[in-house]
Amino acid sequence: MTLDHVFKNNEKWIKEKLSLDPDYFKELGKGQSPEFLYIGCSDSRVTAEDLMGLGPGDVFVHRNIANMVSGIDLNAMSVVEYAVTHLKVKHVVVCGHYACGGIKAAMQSADLGVLNGWLRNIRDVYRLHKVELNEIKDENKKYDRLVELNVKEQCVNLIKTAAVQKAYRARGLQVHGWVFDVHTGKLIDLKIDFENYLKDIMEIYHLD
Repeated sequence: MTLDHVFKNNEKWIKEKLSLDPDYFKELGKGQSPEFLYIGCSDSRVTAEDLMGLGPGDVFVHRNIANMVSGIDLNAMSVVEYAVTHLKVKHVVVCGHYACGGIKAAMQSADLGVLNGWLRNIRDVYRLHKVELNEIKDENKKYDRLVELNVKEQCVNLIKTAAVQKAYRARGLQVHGWVFDVHTGKLIDLKIDFENYLKDIMEIYHLD
């Protein structure tokens, strides 16, 4: 694919949108009021709006390797603060996916340079759940389970933040953990028990 092809696709897309609604871009330019904040993986196969069946203006999106939510990642924390406090989204979603390269890379005994610090967060998830994971003999199933556990731990990291806690108390903000199955296209809800997770960590992480 060439860059010329990309710009031709853009022209075609504009024409298609205007043929359906002459005011499409006029309305798009008025602002955004998405109900979802989606935190997903940077993997090129996993696009938030497409897998959710939504379009421009419906989802505020943040993506990074292995859909991490780190309290010291100013990029991610800024996105959470803006989406939750200013856009007032109703749902925050952490979405991982099976066959995640970041998850597999974290399980390698290899020096991966600048990636080491980032992948250490995933290795910490493995450490927290090593008893369960070490009992899984099939490596592919082990990776799949680590994908799921990583999503859950990133949801916990979200619940630790002041912005999420305040929005939950003020207006019932919800946090969700999903996994996208790249082999079937199915979106799987891990059914995060937000209230129980919150109750479990409040002794240490409660923020007024």
